[in-house]
Amino acid sequence: MSPGGVLEIGQDGPAADATASRREDAALLARLRQGEPESFEQLVRTHQDRVYDFCVRMVGDREEAHDLVQEIFVSVHQNVRRFREDAKLSTWLFRITKNHCINRLKYLKRRGRGRSEEYDETSDLWVDGPGAPPAPDAALESARERARVQWAISQLEPDARMLVALRDIEGLSYDEIVDITELPEGTVKSRLHRAREKLANLLGRLEP
Repeated sequence: MSPGGVLEIGQDGPAADATASRREDAALLARLRQGEPESFEQLVRTHQDRVYDFCVRMVGDREEAHDLVQEIFVSVHQNVRRFREDAKLSTWLFRITKNHCINRLKYLKRRGRGRSEEYDETSDLWVDGPGAPPAPDAALESARERARVQWAISQLEPDARMLVALRDIEGLSYDEIVDITELPEGTVKSRLHRAREKLANLLGRLEP
């Protein structure tokens, strides 16, 4: 029994999950630093889908995103021994991903080009999760909504786009976003609020 009189039966819950996650990160990191090929393959399998999705949201193009994912994991492999463990492994990975995306956007802007996809109601026709596919009408409506949202996100400035992707799409906590962006929490919240307002305005223009 704890000093406060509460029985400590177990460690279930978010705290236990966080502890287990940190232990898994530490074990994986140790193996990565030892140069085990299987550990790097595990890292890629675990995180590549989220990294790719974030890159798509940032650069608005699947081909560019695919290229970026390759570059990002090469960078992770080259720099893993420099990781100071000042954040979760996944947070550090997102930090690297964010930097690569921002740099790619700057590069494309200097080149005066970009393959950002135009708003197309049928360009994002895919189904999430297991089970039978939805009826065609439902799938088409889902695709239209995804296309609308992606188009609106692509109209935001890169920093605002990044915050929306991290918080509203990836579902990261404010603490994680602060670690990734290295911005104060108040700045993150105020910029995110403005980005959401602009998104709502842009999506409102697309309403029939």
